[in-house]
Amino acid sequence: MKATVLVRPKQGILDPQGKAVESSMRQLGFAVGETRLGRVVDLEVEAADAAAARTEVERMCEQLLANPLIESYEIELDG
Repeated sequence: MKATVLVRPKQGILDPQGKAVESSMRQLGFAVGETRLGRVVDLEVEAADAAAARTEVERMCEQLLANPLIESYEIELDG
């Protein structure tokens, strides 16, 4: 089963990369608001069903893919 994990800084956490991109976008003439930078992790997960896959990916996020103190994550599963 394919899983996509989107990891990004939690609200209220400084995001220097996001600020740099936001500043550059404005300098290029783009009207943008707050810009936050995250990362995408694509995985192929071996699991019996979607619930088992989600549980496994959540464990991956909590143990390695995201820092729960400063980052949030979203999981999307695709059959």
